[in-house]
Amino acid sequence: MIKVTVFYPNADGKKFNMDYYCSKHIPMVQQKLGDALKGVAVEQGLGGAAPGSPATYIAMGHLYFDSAEAFQTAFGPHMAAIMEDTPNYTDIQPLIQISEVKM
Repeated sequence: MIKVTVFYPNADGKKFNMDYYCSKHIPMVQQKLGDALKGVAVEQGLGGAAPGSPATYIAMGHLYFDSAEAFQTAFGPHMAAIMEDTPNYTDIQPLIQISEVKM
């Protein structure tokens, strides 16, 4: 199984609308990616390792697929529509990582 993680780095003055992300963006992604998408998780950053320090990431979205190929096949045709929705919930440039889930 692989996990595609979308990181939204925390920075002063940046916006992130978690309500929109969870109620509109993620359901749209789920609909477009269909059965290839095996699971979804969303995290909201609360703080860093040191007490009172800010979270490194304001939010993270996780998408699970059987393989990198399954992700690419499902995501490719819908990439433009998914990316075009980004300004509706954030002005942060996301970072993306594809990982193999070991446990």
